[in-house]
Amino acid sequence: MPSDSGQIVLGVDLDGVCADFYARMREIAAEWFERPLEQLSADVSYGLTEWGIQGDAYDSLHRFAVTERDFFRTVPMIPGARRVLRQLSDEGYRIRIITHRLFIRYLHESAVTQTIHWLDHHGIPYWDLCFMKEKDQVGADIYIEDSPANIQRLRKHGHYTICFANSTNKHIGDPRAGTWDDVYRLILERPAGA
Repeated sequence: MPSDSGQIVLGVDLDGVCADFYARMREIAAEWFERPLEQLSADVSYGLTEWGIQGDAYDSLHRFAVTERDFFRTVPMIPGARRVLRQLSDEGYRIRIITHRLFIRYLHESAVTQTIHWLDHHGIPYWDLCFMKEKDQVGADIYIEDSPANIQRLRKHGHYTICFANSTNKHIGDPRAGTWDDVYRLILERPAGA
C-alpha cells in the first residue's frame, strides 16, 4: 500500500547498503591499529570483534574515522546503488534515506555534513534524509537494510524489509539481495499487501 502521498516510499539505509562501510572502516582500522590490512578479516560480524575491537574501543575508532579521516565523506559507494536508485526514482518511488549515524555524542555536525556531501557527490537521489535509530518510526513502505537487529525489528513490526547481504547478516532469511539489481527485482516482486 503506498504512503499518503500516493508514492511508494523506499526506506534506504546507507552504511552497508549504499556505502561500503566495512571496506572503508577496515582501511582506517588497519591504520588505527598499525596492522597490515591483510591481517584484518573482510568477513566480519556486527561489532567487528574479528579485528580485536572490544568494549568502548569502537567508539574511539569511529570518532577517529569521522573526525580525522572524513569517514562518511570518503566511504566508497556500493556498485549499482546510484543507478538503481535513480531508476526507481524515475519510476515514481520516493527515496527516503534512513541512517543511524548520530550515535556518538558531539560528532553530529561532522556526520550530517559528510553524509550530505557524500549523497550529493555520488548523485544518490533522495527526497528525505532521516537520522534515526528506530527506523520503523519513519514511515516507509519498503525498507532496504543490512543491520540484523534492524531487519528483525522491522520485520517483527510487519514491514517488508529487504536484507542487503553481507557477512554481518548471513543468518537473516529472505528476502535477501546480494546486489542492487537484486534489490530492484525484489521491489518489483513484492507480494501484494506486503
